[in-house]
Amino acid sequence: MRVHYTVDFERPHAHLIGVRLRITQPAKQQRLMLPVWIAGSYLVREFSQHLQGIRAQQGRKACEIKQKSKHEWVIKTDGETPLTVTYDVYALDASVRTAYFDQTRAFFNPTSVCLQVLGKADVPHRLTVIKPTDRAQRLWRTSTALPAKAIDTRGFGTYEAECYDTLADSPFTISDFWRSQFKAHGVTHELVVTGIGNSQQAGFDVAKLVADTQRICETEIRFWHGEHPRGQVPFDRYVFMLHASHDGYGGLEHRFSTALICQRSDLPTADPKAAEPSEGYRQLLGLISHEYFHTWNVKRLRPQELTTIDFTRENYTELLWFFEGFTSYYDDLFLQRAGLIKPQSYLDLVAKTINQVAATPGRHIQSVAQASFDAWVKYYRINENTPNATVSYYTKGALVALCTDLALRTHGSDLDTLMHDLWTRTGGGPMTEAMVYESLTTRGFENVAAQLRHWVHSTEDLPIARLLEAVGVRVTPKPAPLPQRLGMRVNESSGVRIAHVARGAVGEDAGFAAGDEWLAAGYGDDMWRVKTLSDVERVAKWQTQQPDEALTVWFSRDGRMMKSTLPWPQADARAIAQLVITDHAKLATWLKP
Repeated sequence: MRVHYTVDFERPHAHLIGVRLRITQPAKQQRLMLPVWIAGSYLVREFSQHLQGIRAQQGRKACEIKQKSKHEWVIKTDGETPLTVTYDVYALDASVRTAYFDQTRAFFNPTSVCLQVLGKADVPHRLTVIKPTDRAQRLWRTSTALPAKAIDTRGFGTYEAECYDTLADSPFTISDFWRSQFKAHGVTHELVVTGIGNSQQAGFDVAKLVADTQRICETEIRFWHGEHPRGQVPFDRYVFMLHASHDGYGGLEHRFSTALICQRSDLPTADPKAAEPSEGYRQLLGLISHEYFHTWNVKRLRPQELTTIDFTRENYTELLWFFEGFTSYYDDLFLQRAGLIKPQSYLDLVAKTINQVAATPGRHIQSVAQASFDAWVKYYRINENTPNATVSYYTKGALVALCTDLALRTHGSDLDTLMHDLWTRTGGGPMTEAMVYESLTTRGFENVAAQLRHWVHSTEDLPIARLLEAVGVRVTPKPAPLPQRLGMRVNESSGVRIAHVARGAVGEDAGFAAGDEWLAAGYGDDMWRVKTLSDVERVAKWQTQQPDEALTVWFSRDGRMMKSTLPWPQADARAIAQLVITDHAKLATWLKP
């Protein structure tokens, strides 16, 4: 008994993926369901909005279908004859979360394409990818981490998953992609890149991308399994699926693969003079490091609440500060450990995270544990008030990890040891928050356990400066950019349009709100039209009155002209942090594993 899906890609201009589902032994009232979310992206996304034209039959006889909810159907059958269900899925979402199909490529997560057959989730599931017949697609190939059952030389054919959950966690990419393979501690890794055209020359330094990815993988495998990890790595094959786009960015982890998006300009180019990666390429390497670390920290070591995924509703946990935040701490740290960036470059990235959290007034409103639980309604539903009311469990979670690591180092231990303890204690399986504190306490670090609990559940600022001093790093202030001193984020593509006003900032005191257009600024009756923030700053510098005199501002809201005063912020207002090395020997004890 099995469930078998067949997918075709014959209608690229319509962006429709054709699906045929065959159930060998259906129930008399066979229920089908399409997931409402995908693991790793904590938002109900309603994938069923893109499913259309569902039909069912047994042999030549059509079967009655009744829709029971937004994402569930019941099909009346005789309970004996194999059931065939056909439908189409509209696919034009270029993210890593759903499905995309046009004349250049196809990508899909089974959660967006494959109806779950309720009552048969644990039986083997097969998926057959039909080779496209269009001549324009004749060079296409298929890549997935699922084991092949019967495929041709280009990867078209049948793949098998042990159950629906495994299928759901296995994305597919189909196109004329560029592909390379490498070994990391004996484990085969495949790197597939789409979006770079049909040239035989990939258009970027392919050897560098492969070599750097390999170094990241080897570094992280050693982190989890030691210097001689053979036989301990929990997979024997891994696939990176990278799509290079004009302006995209993102990643989503899976048990045996990851889907990634970067800008084409972020791909490495051959530059023998470059001592370190460009900012864009460094960001790509950080993304690769982040998603690969998730192979252990979230896909295996995972919240106990998510031991079994319920695809019909939200799955709550307070632990995203650990699974996303601690992963965010390690992603750039591994770039430094792998020798891909220098210590000062790594510290600059830490400073960037410190400043991102410091610019978020919501850090005093919401703890990272609350942010984890509220991800379903807040993190993925960003609006103009989000920074004032919430904190990111990615960025503040990373700083919690930083503080925990540095606090443990003052006691002769480190965060690496804690992660290894949790992996051993759980057998690489589900864990609870209590286990984190128990692991610390059993090693004699009750004080660190109490500190960590406080950092996770309180809204107080973290003692970052003090802890960094102990490893030879000083936090020093430097002037913030003008938008941050004003406490506003703006869009300057066509005038000065306010996107966000920070709580308690001078922009809020002046009465600005998101959506306002800043039109003019000046002193008294001497008003000037402003089209950029640089214009505003020039007007402010012309001031001949007392230094504390407020700037007069005019702005438009909903078509109405409004006038107010803006106290001009001092140069040191809302200063941002920079990290300076004061003791290289002490720093080495932290940055070297």
